[in-house]
Amino acid sequence: MAARIDHTVTSGTFSLDGQTFDVDNNVWVVGDDAECVVIDAPHDVEAILRTVGGRRVKAILATHAHDDHVRVAPDLAAATGAPILLHPDDRVLWDMVHPDTAPSGELRDGQCVEVAGTMLRVLHTPGHSPGACCFHAPDLGAVFSGDTLFKGGPGATGRSYSDFGTIIESIRTKLLTLPPETVVHTGHGDSTTIGDEAPHLDEWIARGH
Repeated sequence: MAARIDHTVTSGTFSLDGQTFDVDNNVWVVGDDAECVVIDAPHDVEAILRTVGGRRVKAILATHAHDDHVRVAPDLAAATGAPILLHPDDRVLWDMVHPDTAPSGELRDGQCVEVAGTMLRVLHTPGHSPGACCFHAPDLGAVFSGDTLFKGGPGATGRSYSDFGTIIESIRTKLLTLPPETVVHTGHGDSTTIGDEAPHLDEWIARGH
């Protein structure tokens, strides 16, 4: 059975630099009827488990370690037995959220994660955070962009451990080089495509966010 993409939205808060905001987060589950991977684990472990169903979770892939993306990752790992994989450059952010629990393993640029006969290639895309990663699934015509690229522009870079020039370079070299028909499944809000976003790069640079 071919892999498919399932999706749910969970609601909660994002806190950093002494401020807290209400947010809705996308959770993407890639797999077939037998096994899957979960991309990000925000807010509500029960909602994620309902989307997983009875499938074996091979891994919990963290796009980055802001609290609204990894808040329930340890609970999800405990419930499923799946390892939590995070790029090591985001460990400083992870430790703010889970100081007593370490990720199970590391993500690295170019690494491939296999699930249900489909490969997800890890793209290290720093800028929103130092260890931000996207996951490209060529067979599904999709990239899971976390908070690196949204419909309408790059992710926020106004907080600690983020940098606008870095995220622009990540988007330019790692994402806008993907086929234009690639669907961009984001960490928040609506999906878009590489082809829809690529023409606006210079506008984003000019506006500075």
